[in-house]
Amino acid sequence: MNAALPPALSAWFAGRGWTPHPHQMALLARARMGGADLLIAPTGGGKTLAGFLPTLADLATDPAPGLHTLYVSPLKALATDIKRNLAVPIAEAGLPIRVEDRTGDTTQTARRRQRADPPHILLTTPESLALMLSWEDAPRIFGGLRRVICDEIHALAESKRGDQLALNLARLETLAPGLSRIGLSATVEDPPALARWFAPE
Repeated sequence: MNAALPPALSAWFAGRGWTPHPHQMALLARARMGGADLLIAPTGGGKTLAGFLPTLADLATDPAPGLHTLYVSPLKALATDIKRNLAVPIAEAGLPIRVEDRTGDTTQTARRRQRADPPHILLTTPESLALMLSWEDAPRIFGGLRRVICDEIHALAESKRGDQLALNLARLETLAPGLSRIGLSATVEDPPALARWFAPE
């Protein structure tokens, strides 16, 4: 299945003198089919942009309000870094996308705003996600979710935090049937085992 970048994103890549990596375009195409994908690549391989490219493409052409994509990382600092990194293509391509993070450091004012008016992209941790899924209005907040991106999953698999994430993902799929999963990981010794953990049949 072929995929094309929206004009704003194509212009952004061209303006930087870049050409999207094959794995970035492959994830863009596959994300529109739903289901789950796992991208394993060393640091610096462009896997984070690959994970978010389908979201940026969707929102470039249809920036409907509400939560579109949830990014889950085991590290609060990583969520902060991703927020800063995402700001660059969003600003330079002129995309009308709101990105916010939700961790233990998020202020009460920001938490109330996010609950009442969720951003397009929310960056969080397994623990904060579990708390949000316990809210009575979780069906409203997560009902329109289209995609969940799980980063550094090699650091979560087969751990208590990994078990919590697996439960969170199962809950999300009951609230937003048909959402797609994208898992991002550093190089691991047993990719099939990690894939089975991330997307059990």
